[in-house]
Amino acid sequence: MKFKKTGWPVWAAAALLAATSVSATAEIKVVHVAQQYGIAYLPLMVMQDQHLLQKQAKAEGLGDIEVKWAKFAGGNVMNDAILSGDLQFASGGVGPFVTLWAKTRGNMDVKAVCAMDSMPLMLTTRNPAVKTIKDFTDKDRIALPAVKVSIQAITLQMAAQQAFGKGQEGRLDKLTVTQSHPDGMAAMLSGKGAIDAHFTSPPYQYMELARPGIHTVLNSYDVTGGPHTFNVIWTTSKFAKENPKTYTAFLKAFTHAIDYINQDKKRAAELYVRLNKSKEPISFFEKILNDPQVKFTTTPENMMKYVDFMYSIGRIKVKPASWSEMFFPNMKGANGS
Repeated sequence: MKFKKTGWPVWAAAALLAATSVSATAEIKVVHVAQQYGIAYLPLMVMQDQHLLQKQAKAEGLGDIEVKWAKFAGGNVMNDAILSGDLQFASGGVGPFVTLWAKTRGNMDVKAVCAMDSMPLMLTTRNPAVKTIKDFTDKDRIALPAVKVSIQAITLQMAAQQAFGKGQEGRLDKLTVTQSHPDGMAAMLSGKGAIDAHFTSPPYQYMELARPGIHTVLNSYDVTGGPHTFNVIWTTSKFAKENPKTYTAFLKAFTHAIDYINQDKKRAAELYVRLNKSKEPISFFEKILNDPQVKFTTTPENMMKYVDFMYSIGRIKVKPASWSEMFFPNMKGANGS
């Protein structure tokens, strides 16, 4: 298997190795990595399936390591695991990450390793009376990964402020319900119960829209005025400093996984179907991966729009001078926003 060469992971190794003199023998031998549901987490699925982190760890002189994979319903739960030390690498939406970055600044100093992807997030509904978010009533319920915390919840607040005015960002919060993407989709499509809308992500939104009577109410790209980062990878500064070779191995493995996807979308779609035992055909996922709005990239896009909003409503108490302040040094020089 051949991978496209990239330069910044090497830069990361130099930066992190210069920051610490910890020997390789002192580094952890069991690495816990978490992902969530959906095709947005495909790079981590590739890493797991191809054992890329184990291979890179050997290349870094770490010998055999064990990688334990976990699946979480939302980034808020991952944050708890990161803080407790039960998890080394978390993955999730911009909202949970920015929340933890601000909360731990000056102590645990959680930072992003890199971005994972840019994808539009869609709010769908089965309620024919709801054309825009202004049409929701107290009878409606919107499923999303984590109330007030997930990137979907924050995007909904941004949209509410745009629709109803300053100070009205929380107007629709009372309608939201925390559910994983699969559970939210099942509830909305069932035609029963209170949940009649779902703010989700690929592939669930496209699976929903393929069903009769389901339509889009909101697209996150419209809220942010263009493409934005959906997911990022994060960890603590303590872990990165004490385990520089493990950090570098993860970074290289993740970059290889991104290359694996971008080099052959059909192969990547086949892997997703196989691992998720999906009933949808490979062509369905290949179409998603070939959508120009869907990008797997380590470079962040429009993250500061979320940061600025979260700071303006008091969700976070500190604000970075730029996006790069929230990332480890390996992202220095990237054309992010």
